[in-house]
Amino acid sequence: MSPSEVPVAATTRLPDGFTWGVATSAFQIEGATTEDGRGPSVWDTFTAAPGKIRDGHTADPACDHYHRYPEDVALMKELGVGAYRFSIAWPRVRPTGSGPVNPAGLDFYERLVDALLDAGITPMATLYHWDLPQPLEDRGGWLDRDTAHRFGEYAALAAERLGDRVGHWITLNEPFEHMALGYALGRHAPGHSLFLDALPAAHHQLLGHGLATAALREAGAASVMLTNSYTPAVPFDGGAAHRAAADAYDVLHRRLFTDPVLLGRYPDLTAFGLGGLALPFVKDGDLDLISQPLDGLGVNYYNPTRLTAPEPETLLPFDIAEFDHVPTTDFGWPVIPSGLTRTLLDLTADYGDALPPLWVTENGCSYDVAPAADGTVPDRDRIDYLDAHVRAVADAVDQGADVRGYLVWSLLDNFEWAEGRHQRFGLVHVDDATQDRTPKDSFHWYRALIAGQVR
Repeated sequence: MSPSEVPVAATTRLPDGFTWGVATSAFQIEGATTEDGRGPSVWDTFTAAPGKIRDGHTADPACDHYHRYPEDVALMKELGVGAYRFSIAWPRVRPTGSGPVNPAGLDFYERLVDALLDAGITPMATLYHWDLPQPLEDRGGWLDRDTAHRFGEYAALAAERLGDRVGHWITLNEPFEHMALGYALGRHAPGHSLFLDALPAAHHQLLGHGLATAALREAGAASVMLTNSYTPAVPFDGGAAHRAAADAYDVLHRRLFTDPVLLGRYPDLTAFGLGGLALPFVKDGDLDLISQPLDGLGVNYYNPTRLTAPEPETLLPFDIAEFDHVPTTDFGWPVIPSGLTRTLLDLTADYGDALPPLWVTENGCSYDVAPAADGTVPDRDRIDYLDAHVRAVADAVDQGADVRGYLVWSLLDNFEWAEGRHQRFGLVHVDDATQDRTPKDSFHWYRALIAGQVR
């Protein structure tokens, strides 16, 4: 695809120095799950359990990034990105979660970071993207307060080795999803179905974020961030009951994981039958740790959520409804780019001076397009999706949002959690059998966008 065939994007409305990047996570791409002393994670256990992953797919070898990272860094250099967001696998660095460090694991990330720097790419390292060491889960996982302290120790170990070269640190990825899908609903690892009894996993993740932030600051980290998923809560219609349902969902998904970090307090959870602010697992001093100043807030956005008043038998104060007459991705997610604009503007309005600069740390879509006979991968739907969402970021910037970067999820087709290999988010097609990488048309579009060849 030539630059002249690329749809015009909104790059000229973005600030000078705006960072373009791509994102991945360790469990989804690395493979090598039993190499170099890496220990088991909750996702290794979960994928080994019958019926948990679609068609029994596993994440080994995933994309074999552990062995093929030079090829993947070369692809990123060709793409022209300024930043690469990856995650460090806690079980690879500290296999039992609390015991001795594994030097070979840190050696791998050191090689990766050095390769990125040699390619002129800023490393953006996420410390936790859901792959908790299984021995910590055996002792209670994120339901146990001790896990937060072990996370702080792990952050210090990673920063001691890599802190002089990692440009941006992200403590946690999407703590709401990890709590909701892993501890409340049982759809992700570690597979608990605790409903509202999963709330300690929310607080202990945030406490871990605070402890990790302190450790990173102590190590001299230049930039520390947290990444949350955000989804505008849209009432089914203008009725008061539907608006109340949307407000309740917004408290659970957004404010529960943002208010403590930026405002130093939890939102009122009365709608969930928890007696307002009564959260017995919150101890003195916790919120001071959690609300340490940050250098950025990561925004992962995929779609809004439509809410209705609950049916009488519903245990939560909302039900989720589908949007009418809206295109969807292969995952069935609605494509509504304006929701990203709203997300960025709502954060800006609601948190004001407490809000650090924003980064879109994930945005992307699943479309399964195989290589054509001529070797191209014509994923026009992905180009249209990304173009519209870049425009949505520019619209938010026009209206006052301070957005510093945009990272596409994902560089590679990868292991998509409970969906296995069935959802393809990559700018690069990965053949499951051969591991061959084929840049898609969207890769070439994004390269042209970054190079300023489209306006």
